[in-house]
Amino acid sequence: MGGMACAVFLISTAILSRFAFSQDNAQKIQTLMAEADAYAEKTFEDQKAVETYEKILKLDPNNYDALWKASRSMSNIGARLPIGTDEEKQKALAVYEKGLDYANRAIAANPNGSMGHVRRAVIYGRMGLLKGVWDSIDLVKKTRSECEKAIQLDLNNATAWYVLGRTHMKVSEKPKLFRLPLGLGWANMEDAIMDLEKSVRLRPDFIMFRLDLARAYAEEDEYSKAREQINKIKTLPTQDAQDGKFRAEADQLLKEIQNK
Repeated sequence: MGGMACAVFLISTAILSRFAFSQDNAQKIQTLMAEADAYAEKTFEDQKAVETYEKILKLDPNNYDALWKASRSMSNIGARLPIGTDEEKQKALAVYEKGLDYANRAIAANPNGSMGHVRRAVIYGRMGLLKGVWDSIDLVKKTRSECEKAIQLDLNNATAWYVLGRTHMKVSEKPKLFRLPLGLGWANMEDAIMDLEKSVRLRPDFIMFRLDLARAYAEEDEYSKAREQINKIKTLPTQDAQDGKFRAEADQLLKEIQNK
């Protein structure tokens, strides 16, 4: 074999080997993603989900879906932790910090992906609630900003509309005159309800969205609409590890407003 032919042969072999390796990795990633998604969305084993998403990230460190989904699972883990003591709150914050890191990496990998921004919004929101909304005003503003960015990138991102509506509702608990000097005068219950309604239209079978919409209606004395949402919750399938808790909260809300 001549020198030129030998060089061509070696280059061709290298290209084919790299292609085969790439195809093998793609198949592994596809299999691992299905496994991780099942942990996250079917059996609600978020720790196992994170561990499996990490296996994907070892093969592809910038895998956007693995990054934002790992952030989602860390957020879910944090939301289920006890927070009765300062030590417990610190442990939950550490989990959220890890979730924030995944979200930041997702956005770095794909700045124009809506899910990275909404996952960062969720983490900011939960960290803000844990620290206290009025002690973490910057996090509140960041939550709103990330939601708006996510919606700008995908008008049909149900979670983004939900978190934005929830943010309006939470901030509106304080009078507007109190909030104005803090740069939070934008929050209002009208927008909260519109955003929550949008989230329910986009994902009508998700219990948490309907529960907070019912709460918003009740807050505005729209009790008939609140009861309608609660009654609908009774017919919905379980899609979240906390759906049992949400159903109990919906039943309690119904008792509180049944004669109003």
